[in-house]
Amino acid sequence: METARLTAPEAPHDVNICPFVAAAWARLLQVAPTLQATVEAELKRADLPPMQWYDALSALERAPEEGLAPGEIERHLLLTQCTTSRLIDRLVAEGLATRIIHPDDRRRQIIHLAPAGRALIARMWPVYASAVERHVGRKLAGDDAKALIRILEKLA
Repeated sequence: METARLTAPEAPHDVNICPFVAAAWARLLQVAPTLQATVEAELKRADLPPMQWYDALSALERAPEEGLAPGEIERHLLLTQCTTSRLIDRLVAEGLATRIIHPDDRRRQIIHLAPAGRALIARMWPVYASAVERHVGRKLAGDDAKALIRILEKLA
């Protein structure tokens, strides 16, 4: 297979990479933010909070009965600790989640989904799902979607 030669200015040596791999990398970096921005815009037009709120509330909904620690939410959503902390603060302030001090370790917190959070998930899902279907589902047949999942799982 043909390779492209990419040389980093600070690197003293050449790096060879398949042009298809380089192109796939570039497309991954372009497509995900574009799709996210499109879905975010549809949520905003519907006067709903951002996708990140839905994703956090949904993680709490799927959580075991004992709830999730902030670090677990951070790992579910692939967020930084600071971003997760601010997101949890906001969800708690809006009454969408509750924060409980862990009974065995006062330094630990447990986050639970509040009834208002469950109601917001129910309001957000039709808009969110419709946007994903419109911008992804209509462009990928079932077999294409399955193939994309297989391919992306190789990268995870």
